Amino acid sequence: MKLLNIGFGNMVCIDRIIAIVVPESAPIKRIVSESKDRGLCIDATYGRKTRTVLITDTDHVILSALQPETLRRRAQNAGDDKNAGAEQYEEETDDEE
Repeated sequence: MKLLNIGFGNMVCIDRIIAIVVPESAPIKRIVSESKDRGLCIDATYGRKTRTVLITDTDHVILSALQPETLRRRAQNAGDDKNAGAEQYEEETDDEE
C-alpha cells in the first residue's frame, strides 16, 4: 500500500484516488457540498484555503491545502520510491520548527 502525503502529516492511499482536481469549478463545488451533506467529506486543510480536491473510489472527497501539481509530483515519486511520502513529511515538519 502506497501512501500520498496530502499535507500536515495526513496520508491517503494512492490506489484509492481516482481524481485530483482544483475546487474552483461549479461541478466540483457541488461534489464537495454533496459529500459534506452525506458525511463523506474529509477536510485536511487545517483551516487553510482548499487548493485541491481528491476524489476516491469509495465516494469520499478529501480537501487539501496543497497545490494539485505538488500532489501529482508526490504521487509520481511515491510510485518510484516507497518512502517518498515520508521524506516529504520530514521536509514539512522541518519548516514548522
